[in-house]
Amino acid sequence: MKPNHSARFVFETPFAEMLYAALSPEEGSDPGEKSLVQLSYDDSSLTLFVETEDVSSMRASLNMWLRLINVSIEVLEL
Repeated sequence: MKPNHSARFVFETPFAEMLYAALSPEEGSDPGEKSLVQLSYDDSSLTLFVETEDVSSMRASLNMWLRLINVSIEVLEL
């Protein structure tokens, strides 16, 4: 994969460690995929970093990851 586009999102949340534990099995890249995803966290934030080959791959990756993170936060806030 030759990344041409990248995006970084930082989510300030007290659930950063739990979000990382729940979502980290999904990070990385499968052979043939057009995106690479990295997650990291510290005491108060979760960072999502995405690199992709093209804009449509970026849109697809961000749609999926932002939805996963949003739903996970909503569940943790219950």
